Amino acid sequence: MTSNDADSSSMAALKLTDDQPKAEGAAPSTKPAKKAKEPKDQKAAVKSKADKPSQQAKKKMGEPELIGITVGKNEDLSEWYQQTILKGDLLEFTDVPGCYIYQPGSYRIWEFIQEFFNARIRKMGVKNCYFPLFISEANLQREKDHIEGFAAEVAWVTKGGKTKLEKRLAVRPTSETAMYGFYSKKIRSHRDLPLKLNQWNNVVRWEFKHPMPFIRSREFLWQEGHTAHMTEEEAGIEVRQILDHYASIYEDLLAVPVVKGKKTVNEQFPGAHYTTTVEGYIPAVGRGIQAATSHCLGQHFAKMFDIQVENPNQEVKEGEKREKLYVWQNSWGFTTRSIGIMILIHGDDKGLIIPPRVADIQVAIVPVGVNAKTTDADREKLYDDIKNIAATLEEKRVRVECDFREGYSPGYKFNDWEMKGVPLRIEFGPKDSAKSEITFSRRDQEGKGTMSLSDIGTGIPKLLETIQSDMFKKASDEYAEHRKQITEWKDFVPNLNQKNVVVVPHCATGECEDEIKKDSSGQVEGQEVDVRAPSMGAKSLCIPDEQPEEIKEGTHCINPKCSLASVDVMKLMPRKTI
Repeated sequence: MTSNDADSSSMAALKLTDDQPKAEGAAPSTKPAKKAKEPKDQKAAVKSKADKPSQQAKKKMGEPELIGITVGKNEDLSEWYQQTILKGDLLEFTDVPGCYIYQPGSYRIWEFIQEFFNARIRKMGVKNCYFPLFISEANLQREKDHIEGFAAEVAWVTKGGKTKLEKRLAVRPTSETAMYGFYSKKIRSHRDLPLKLNQWNNVVRWEFKHPMPFIRSREFLWQEGHTAHMTEEEAGIEVRQILDHYASIYEDLLAVPVVKGKKTVNEQFPGAHYTTTVEGYIPAVGRGIQAATSHCLGQHFAKMFDIQVENPNQEVKEGEKREKLYVWQNSWGFTTRSIGIMILIHGDDKGLIIPPRVADIQVAIVPVGVNAKTTDADREKLYDDIKNIAATLEEKRVRVECDFREGYSPGYKFNDWEMKGVPLRIEFGPKDSAKSEITFSRRDQEGKGTMSLSDIGTGIPKLLETIQSDMFKKASDEYAEHRKQITEWKDFVPNLNQKNVVVVPHCATGECEDEIKKDSSGQVEGQEVDVRAPSMGAKSLCIPDEQPEEIKEGTHCINPKCSLASVDVMKLMPRKTI
């Protein structure tokens, strides 16, 4: 099964300069990050305020310093990304390069994805299971084409304690070869079909390029589904059902738009009959990214592992045996790469922006207006009111956190929750209490609003859904704006240089695909490739399911060296996938 993290291309524009955390990421409380340069007018404004510190500022002298995101997303995407995931408490580095700690903030997102997907595949008759982490070398080597796709990334165990193993063991890069021996034993009759198993596990692919947390790592989390069917038609129906579920995870949970389609022969999973995919787009770098894949494996693995049944539809005479038929198999996988895609698309210069449906904390309530003159009784009453607000929201299944931390100013708390991407922040103080209302701030927008206390039970859940839909619309509009349909080669490279994903007519032959990749990587017929572009050239993402409405008869392949008509095939062709 293809992993979303297994794309062999590296992403130069997002390359982390060092796999280990930088000082400000590893220990922000002990070694502050270097501040980004400020415009002169901004420096002057800051200096002016600093010349006359207010009484309130003096009280904050002993307050812990909040170290926010110190670099803009468009200024240095790599550094921004690293700071965002570390300071947003999503992930932490370890002493093993490419292997990371998933903190509760990110693991909760993964749990929401699990819950969403499990509910849907169980309706399809899929059952969860677990297979061993280790695969024997003999088993892994049974399928030549398959293992060649992973050979360079397989991690091997050669010793057990102090004893050298007689036969080394592979740490699973995927589980086809680990599972299909069991399928051969389990499937004895057509009555045993379909067999539908899924496992949530970790896999290891010893990526030697620059690891990028969530996006490309040596160990990552995923689900891998493996199913066996009687016919190609049954297998094909499931492939598309799963692809629809993957698209729903991105669009309905993560607020990330994707394009569904089919991989070209050059890009499909090794050993597959065909591969379907959902493809995203990262505006910050203008490149596509493989988001998830669902494969029809055909009968290839069934023949390799001797998974066959008697033909139930064959009419036979007494004493005759029915012919044996190989089953049709599928495999499909979705990984924690999805979290990285979500971060890259929605995050801003302040840090994370988490869609409400996958946010561990949807609403943070911050007390305001509390100062040295506030009596204990007034403070206690205010806190009780905030707890009542939280209780009202929790009854409506809103995930709420009351921020009663002592020694931190409201401003510190505001920045902290913004950096962590909490969708909605509520401010509540004596003035709000007197008006019987709350003040709120949406993370995805600037500005503040108010809402009556009597309305929060219905108003806040509705507002969270509005935030979810607005985030998806914003990302969808940006993707659509950068998806350009072109038919002439002269427009190909210029559109790529403008950070667009281009939709082009194509003959769907591997030779033309290779030529386009080669010819878009350098000087071609007066077209100069952007000097910041990778040398590998354009790479196809997919043949989209939704084809352009009008393709003129006789439209030729985008490759000027090709004389074939496009046969109504259009491809998304980014400069390079992530």
